[in-house]
Amino acid sequence: MTSAKPSLPVWVALVGSGIAGALTAVQSRINGGLSQHLGNGYFTAAVSFGSGLVILCLVIGLSKRAKRGFSLVKQEVQSGHLPWWALLSGTFGAFFVLGQGLVATVLGLALFTVGIVAGQVLGGLVIDRIGLGPSGRVDPTLPRVTGMVLALLAVVFSVIADLANPTSESGQIWLMVVPVLVGAGVSMQSAVNGLLRSAAQSALTATFISFLVGTVILVVIAVISVAMQGWPTNWPTHPLYYAGGSLGIVFIALAAMLVRTAGVLLLSMSNVAGQLIASVALEAGLPLAGGVSAGLLAGAAVALVAVAIAAIPRRKKVS
Repeated sequence: MTSAKPSLPVWVALVGSGIAGALTAVQSRINGGLSQHLGNGYFTAAVSFGSGLVILCLVIGLSKRAKRGFSLVKQEVQSGHLPWWALLSGTFGAFFVLGQGLVATVLGLALFTVGIVAGQVLGGLVIDRIGLGPSGRVDPTLPRVTGMVLALLAVVFSVIADLANPTSESGQIWLMVVPVLVGAGVSMQSAVNGLLRSAAQSALTATFISFLVGTVILVVIAVISVAMQGWPTNWPTHPLYYAGGSLGIVFIALAAMLVRTAGVLLLSMSNVAGQLIASVALEAGLPLAGGVSAGLLAGAAVALVAVAIAAIPRRKKVS
């Protein structure tokens, strides 16, 4: 499988990824709110992914390039150029949406996002180092390592600030492990979806495959949950509560298109910058749990500094 040179300027890719990150935060708020209404985070995740899959089915039917992409992916897998496990990238997206419905409602959107940031920064650094993304191996630089350390410190700082908050429930702080792990999975999904996009020559095809796998996983989990807890009865009437799937299509497709240009780590940096800014604003105005404290705001600021430092470009050696 040959790799084409990036056609977009890096700054365009980073801006696009930042917008995708903001949409990710909006999706987290929507799915967290839907989960609070339904009282079932597992079912919420299935609704979000499933609605996105329905939309993609309609769009795929109108795109010859997307339909051709499935044949290209099949050829790449059969030839060994694309590993079969690349088709399972939707697994990481499924766990991300589960986290939105199950964990963000407990930690609050801003604290949840700080954990996602740390996971994405750490995951992006490791994935770029081993060369899993479509842009190949990218060695770590001092700014990138510094950014990773600061992102992890931001998590520690935010947790300490939350523990100092008299309204917080300290027994639930261990849940911060979940968004960190999920964030690393998001970086992995961006890298693998970039490989899928290159194989299919269509971001739409790559996004569909991701949504199909994620939906299957979440529907199975939701069926088990409904069998144990019963069917949700408190369905919200506002249509925005069901927009999570469509937003997921946008930011997954953007990541698949832009990862070749920016690399996994830089893509993660700009993505989480958008997530942080949007999540703090949303938690301040429409809180899921506890709102934004001064300590949490400082932790988010540290994470944002980590993004800026890690995004410093490598200096080219003068020969």
